[in-house]
Amino acid sequence: MAAVTYDTIIRNGRWFDGTGAPSAIRNIGIRGGHVVAISPHELDATGCPQVIDATDNWVLPGMIDIHTHYDIEVLGGPSLAESLRHGVTTVLLGSCSLSTIHVGGVDAGDLFGRVEAIPREYVISAVDEHKSWTNCGEYIAALESLPLGPNVAAFLGHSDMRTATMGLDRATRSEVRPSAAEQATMERMLTDALAAGFVGMSSQQLLFDKVDGETCRSRTLPSTYAKARELRRLKSLLRRHGRILQSGPDIANPLNLLSQLAQSVGVFRRKLKTSLLSAADVKANPYAIKIMGPSARLVARFGGDFRWQHLPVPFEVYADGIDLVVFEEFGAGAAALHLRDEVERNALLAAPAYRRRFRKDYENKFGVRVWHRDFFDAEIVGCPDADVIGKSFGQVGLDRGLHPVDAFLDLVLEHGPGLRWRTTISNHRPEVLKQMAREPGIQMGFSDAGAHLRNMAFYNSGLRLLRHVRDAEAAGTGFLTAEQAVHRMTGELADWYQLDAGHLRIGDRADLMIVDPSKLDERVDAYAEDTVAQYGGLSRMVNRNAGTVGAVFVAGRAVFLDDQPTPALGTVRTGSFLRAGQPTPAPATKGDLAHAG
Repeated sequence: MAAVTYDTIIRNGRWFDGTGAPSAIRNIGIRGGHVVAISPHELDATGCPQVIDATDNWVLPGMIDIHTHYDIEVLGGPSLAESLRHGVTTVLLGSCSLSTIHVGGVDAGDLFGRVEAIPREYVISAVDEHKSWTNCGEYIAALESLPLGPNVAAFLGHSDMRTATMGLDRATRSEVRPSAAEQATMERMLTDALAAGFVGMSSQQLLFDKVDGETCRSRTLPSTYAKARELRRLKSLLRRHGRILQSGPDIANPLNLLSQLAQSVGVFRRKLKTSLLSAADVKANPYAIKIMGPSARLVARFGGDFRWQHLPVPFEVYADGIDLVVFEEFGAGAAALHLRDEVERNALLAAPAYRRRFRKDYENKFGVRVWHRDFFDAEIVGCPDADVIGKSFGQVGLDRGLHPVDAFLDLVLEHGPGLRWRTTISNHRPEVLKQMAREPGIQMGFSDAGAHLRNMAFYNSGLRLLRHVRDAEAAGTGFLTAEQAVHRMTGELADWYQLDAGHLRIGDRADLMIVDPSKLDERVDAYAEDTVAQYGGLSRMVNRNAGTVGAVFVAGRAVFLDDQPTPALGTVRTGSFLRAGQPTPAPATKGDLAHAG
């Protein structure tokens, strides 16, 4: 019987190594979860159980998603198939100060439920059912006991630490500071996380992210109450270990933004690697984007290491009724979202005084904001009243002789969550997207996957960027080469976050995807609906792009082939927890056992 030489051979694909180096037609041999051969010559397939013809296709390292909220979903649905199917083979958890390392189920529900639009009851049940850990090391072991699909890495959330240490009520009061013992506890938690291999800490100063539940409902996240001394001591630990602070500034406070930029600079101390939310070409302020790239370059010139996170596609949001996080940024919208009871909320929406307040907020164009507040730029895409579908709320107002706000609120009152609408709030100008894609201080890879289940779907944003790059090159208006674009979403991110991922060279872990570039077309823009089993069958928005991604491998195991999950996905562990600055062995496969024998 012939010896097995390779577990998988991928033939004749255009191979990208993730470094930005020129691509080339190559044959790739995989064994034991790693790439062991890359050759212009045909590889001996004797005894190889899987040979894939990648002629006219691209073979890329698996993409890295640097900003997800999969912390809850990974517990009950560790395959994380919605990202994997699009070639994302590594995801980062613990964004926006939120993680599940130290808090229990109820506190997790209060922290995640409203901010990330994951129904609170499912957050509570998931954490209560699965939580077996008390520290970061045990958390890693718990994740790796699950049949993980992709690799995961993680930030420790500041709001997680603060809530577990101080209690959610005290952690969300501006007059309360942690005691010396509580401060020491948070510092010990962060030190333990960094020793375990977490990439760093996430914090949040953005003031329209609100707490769910009853006791502390509508207060901002615990990390927003942290004062300078608390933050300084935690950041000093990150500096000492060379790890990363992910943060979101208070966009209404320019001094907060400036301090976030300045903190990265190492004057008489080590620099602080900082990743900030977010670089976006917002309709509400078309000039803000002009400072993003220059600010990062300025920080770098003074010795800092600063990056903006960026979603490299139009930021199109969908909403059912009034349930959309952008309403949190002004008083009338936040007042409606504060009310959980439908009867109470409807009474508020109908009240003349409330409507006057909403119109005043809507018409106030001053101040920093995310939503452009233009109901003429908001299309109704689903409603029991078919006559309004395809129209904007502004047009409905004109038809009915109403202010756009009254037209919107009338339809919400009449149809509730049966009213579905959409708008694009940022990244709407293709030429500006091209400029942002070239900026070294802007990171490609922000998707928010796992959150906002009913109003946005950016699981395939990497494919959409590749489509943009390919189309521009074909039109003679190229702004990145395909190799540069792949590098920006793979090796560049892996190197900055110090992760064993993002490259496809001999000796690297075989995390890869096979893409048919001829099918990077309109199908990558389409949205679909699918259910989430662990969230009670809740329907969420997803991407599909059938036929574009022919195969996805994690650690040498096929997890998707021809748009379908393989039997391995969700039944065996293919992904691993990636520890910052450390190589990660691939999980054992049948091929490993065969070679060992």
